[in-house]
Amino acid sequence: MPGDTPGAPEAYARTFEGDGMATVELRFSAQPEHVRTARLVAAAVARRAGVDEAVLDEVRLAVGEACSRAVGLHRSHGITAPVSVALTEEEKAFSIEVGDSVPGPGADPAESGASDASGAAPARPDSEADGEGEDEMGLAVISGLVDDVEVRSGAGGGVIRMSWPTADATVRP
Repeated sequence: MPGDTPGAPEAYARTFEGDGMATVELRFSAQPEHVRTARLVAAAVARRAGVDEAVLDEVRLAVGEACSRAVGLHRSHGITAPVSVALTEEEKAFSIEVGDSVPGPGADPAESGASDASGAAPARPDSEADGEGEDEMGLAVISGLVDDVEVRSGAGGGVIRMSWPTADATVRP
């Protein structure tokens, strides 16, 4: 079980192969040292899914940026929920979704389950604009690395979905 070994990263991974799409799910505590593990897992699963070898560095970098962003958001908002990563092998594409639990703009932070030591929802700091600059920079880097990117945000948190073609998708008859 995750966390049973002293000093081992607190991460949890599952693999599903229900409806023909193989999915690997990874959840890890919002600690910067776990981002490297997510990058390595993403590259290994992308390689197995048939993503072109020349693109694997971009996959690693994009996942690193997305996970670092999620970790930073969790830490700055006092959220203890894990960061989630879903790696999905589809028929002609490989996609990765990195999710955080930080409510989007206009959402009630209490709905996210975020709380401080007293159990109250943490207030958004006035200096949040500084964090937004870093956030925008990370999204710009991801957009520069990945052609197919979608960013969603809501009351339950945000998701960055990135997708790459697999070898099967690039083969022409």
